[in-house]
Amino acid sequence: MKKNSKAVFGEVSISVDAIASVAGEAATMCYGVVGLAPRPSFIDRLPEQIQKGLNKEDYAKGIYAVKTPKGYDVSLYLYVAYGVKLTEVCSEVQKNVKYVLEKTFQMRFDSVNVYVMDVKDAE
Repeated sequence: MKKNSKAVFGEVSISVDAIASVAGEAATMCYGVVGLAPRPSFIDRLPEQIQKGLNKEDYAKGIYAVKTPKGYDVSLYLYVAYGVKLTEVCSEVQKNVKYVLEKTFQMRFDSVNVYVMDVKDAE
């Protein structure tokens, strides 16, 4: 999936990997987030990444973005630190990711869904 926009000087295409990279970086910078988890469909194929989380190169495996008539829907799968308030962390991740995506790509992101896959000790 790519987002195409035309301007006077040419056309810009934004890939899902670019959206995933920006969203993953914004999410991991939030307090209480230990890392990104692989999406549930990837869990059977990536047993070693369940233990340690995803690297920056693999953020597309932990983030799912889909185009809707209103904008884009983004889903993030996270590992959260033990001892933090889950509702506060999820709310902060939603706000921060939506703000950074809209500011970076200058387009509307309709929703940011956060799924907590596990609670881990912050290392």
